[in-house]
Amino acid sequence: MANAKIHSIAELVPMLERHRAQGHRIVHCHGVFDLLHIGHVRHFEQAKKLGDVLVVTLTPDQFVNKGIGRPAFTESLRAEFLASLTSIDYVAINEWPTAVNTIHLLKPHMFAKGSEFRNLQDTIGHVSLEGEAVREVGGEIVFTEDIVYSSSALINQYMSQYPDHVRDYLAEFAVRYPAEEVLASLRGAEGLKVLVVGETIIDEYAYCEAIGKSGKEPVLATRYLGMDRFGGGVLACANHAANFASRVDVFTMLGEGLDQEDFVRGVLKGNVTPIFVEKKSSPTIVKKRFVEKYLSQKMFEVYSMNDEALDERADEELCAKLDALVPEYDLVIVADYGHGMLTRKAIDVLSRRSRFLAVNTQSNAGNHGFNMISKYPRADYVCLAQREVALETRTLHLTPDQMVRHVAETLNCPRVMMTRGSSGALYHTAPNGFHRAPAFATKVVDRVGAGDAVLCVSALAVALGAPPEVLPFIANVVGAEAVTILGNQRSIERIPLYRHVECLLKLHKSEKPPTTYKMAG
Repeated sequence: MANAKIHSIAELVPMLERHRAQGHRIVHCHGVFDLLHIGHVRHFEQAKKLGDVLVVTLTPDQFVNKGIGRPAFTESLRAEFLASLTSIDYVAINEWPTAVNTIHLLKPHMFAKGSEFRNLQDTIGHVSLEGEAVREVGGEIVFTEDIVYSSSALINQYMSQYPDHVRDYLAEFAVRYPAEEVLASLRGAEGLKVLVVGETIIDEYAYCEAIGKSGKEPVLATRYLGMDRFGGGVLACANHAANFASRVDVFTMLGEGLDQEDFVRGVLKGNVTPIFVEKKSSPTIVKKRFVEKYLSQKMFEVYSMNDEALDERADEELCAKLDALVPEYDLVIVADYGHGMLTRKAIDVLSRRSRFLAVNTQSNAGNHGFNMISKYPRADYVCLAQREVALETRTLHLTPDQMVRHVAETLNCPRVMMTRGSSGALYHTAPNGFHRAPAFATKVVDRVGAGDAVLCVSALAVALGAPPEVLPFIANVVGAEAVTILGNQRSIERIPLYRHVECLLKLHKSEKPPTTYKMAG
């Protein structure tokens, strides 16, 4: 039976040792194998001819970094399909993101890959690491030669989760900008020195179960189930940036006595250095959301904060620190939540002293209509949600193009991104450039933090001078990933994002060579 071929990695180790003792040559193949096709079948048949025993390991669901909705088939279904092939002797679901650990355990005589990997290069470097592992165990890496298909391209073409207008956009975009061209605009971010400025916000999610109406009052009664705490606000922004830039500093405000400092340090990534200022007579901002667990439906929120402006002495101290710090950085990202940290004096320092300034002024329940982008006299890049742009224009009767042009002209800002939810993103470059991309999100878990993710990742690409057409595409890929994350439970990771981009554009390829990007002026 096919299922008799399926084993755990631990079970395979002694089984393969017995084969080795009998003089059998072991061949190992590894991959995702999502949507098995004729190219895979011929690859396995050729691999089996190279030895006596063919072992195929597959990437588990949790490590399939091919974008939202992937894998199309679960790990158990993929394993069952592989086991049904007569050329394959053993199948195992891998336990790690790559085959490196598995190779060290299984010690194959040969590790077989398709001809498309002949140069041992892929978007995220896994194949080269696997090649090194094979050599370390005394094995040989070999390449099969036959018809080459891409599961991602086939899924994009025949099983796409996107409507026709999105598929048409991706097909046209992929011809002009192959994946490596798009990713070049983010790879260069590693060398940037980045400062992120804004308020620390701790996001608390209190999970409840609705049990009915209170017996005496018209109040919904719930049963408390548990709580999660995430680093939100500027902490999330710094973590997003830190997945792409090797050095990120975060300048942020905590409550009196550096309230919550241990928690804040604990949620920041290892390459993020915090620079704290203290707000007297205030707590560190906590936004607590009560969520009905079964439906993941938010019921209400409670803010713990003091959003009064800083007193004159505290403001002067903060501005002096910013004045000394800001010129040291290639890119300054300001996430302005409008809760009292960034006064007019601080904004003036940021606007005058930053080499490249990227800004978002968030409209939220605590500042609705008061935290406007026009309070910034200068910015090199502005990233706002459509509702935030609408508040700035003070009218409901402008087209999206007119809205972003209004912001660009008000700030004399050369680059403005407007995120539009299910309508995608619109990117304006002065004086008359308008660049659009449709939304790629197919699943929405939580929109909290999505704007911060788009701001931070897109700001890196903008600062490096990425082509204008590429920017809304990147913004929407980031946004699609961000809305699948509960709150700021995790950040936008570099490798999954790269794989998402690669798989979206897999249907079409171009021979145009990749471009190296430098800092924008």
